[in-house]
Amino acid sequence: MEENASKLHRRMIPTSTVSRPVKIGLRLTGIWPNSPIFFRLLWTSVMGTGLIFQYHYLLMHFSTKELPNLIDGLSTTLPYSLLFFKLIVLWVNNRIFNDILTAMSNDWREYSSMYAMIDKAVLAHRCSKLIIGVYSTAVMLYSTASVNFRKQTDDDCPELLIKMELPFVFCESPIYGIVVSVQFVHLMAVASTIGMLDALMVTLMLHIGGQIDLMQQQVGEISPKKYDEYLSTNIVRSLINKHQKIIDFSENIESLFSHIALMQLFSNTMIICCIGFLIVTSLGTDEGIRMLVKTVFFYIAITLEAFIFCFAGEYLSNKSKMIGDAVYESVWYTLKPRDCRILLFVIVRSQRRLTITAGKFMDLSLEGFTNILKASASYVSVLYAMY
Repeated sequence: MEENASKLHRRMIPTSTVSRPVKIGLRLTGIWPNSPIFFRLLWTSVMGTGLIFQYHYLLMHFSTKELPNLIDGLSTTLPYSLLFFKLIVLWVNNRIFNDILTAMSNDWREYSSMYAMIDKAVLAHRCSKLIIGVYSTAVMLYSTASVNFRKQTDDDCPELLIKMELPFVFCESPIYGIVVSVQFVHLMAVASTIGMLDALMVTLMLHIGGQIDLMQQQVGEISPKKYDEYLSTNIVRSLINKHQKIIDFSENIESLFSHIALMQLFSNTMIICCIGFLIVTSLGTDEGIRMLVKTVFFYIAITLEAFIFCFAGEYLSNKSKMIGDAVYESVWYTLKPRDCRILLFVIVRSQRRLTITAGKFMDLSLEGFTNILKASASYVSVLYAMY
């Protein structure tokens, strides 16, 4: 009995910060190392074709008289465009992503039994499932409201899940059912991929947070009274190597996600604005309940996406400050002058915050998230005045 319980406990302990759903998603999108090129070609063809039809719809309905339809179409086109941009960036920078995964693997081989590593991994796995679940729920509600309570247009043609200008007539059954079914599968795949990439960002942040916690533990072990002089010197040298690994890991994340974050902020601001406009204009109308069911969870998912990126920058910045504070509060003054100077370099380097920027223009922070919400609300009022 005890042996079975021990085996079950070992199975429950994660051996990687990257959860299984995220790893599967990375393989199916061709981002994971040595993934077949087929997945990249498939996503390129499907996303490219879909975006052509979506932007064709926007051009055909580009008029203030059709502002609600235009805004509704734009609110789904922008997430698709952003996802396609993310995939291209991650494919092009696959070497950097491989370096990140290699560093994470090396950390697990070195510190696999450490509580900080296991704790952050468990939290990362839970967050990954939650984020992907939020996007899947948003798709289910969006699809249910769009199909079961669909609005008929002037030519008595039902709406599609995703607003597209298709090169064939789809109003009659069974063509309409086939098109909607294909769009639902496509929408679910896109939403799950967006959630997976957001979960990846959370995973990377929690991993580097765990590494910083381990470094703080090592700082607390610096004590000539507890260890002999030689061992304390080794701990100091190990500390320097650990700090450099954290810096390199952070710089790789910055290189990989900097341009993505810039497009993320711009796109999320516009999407939140569009969804807010649809909610405001639908209140008090016959379509009010249907539109709320369709858009509220969608709004939550998009807002969560913006929050994740901004929180990641804030989290990394605050964590990096804690390194210098931990070193300063240690018993560094009991070490040799040479080791004290080494620790002084750690304190000085920690004053330069580790962070993620939006295209090198601004640091991601919770203040930036607040500005996104404020800007979106301002744009909603402008659109409502035009309407």
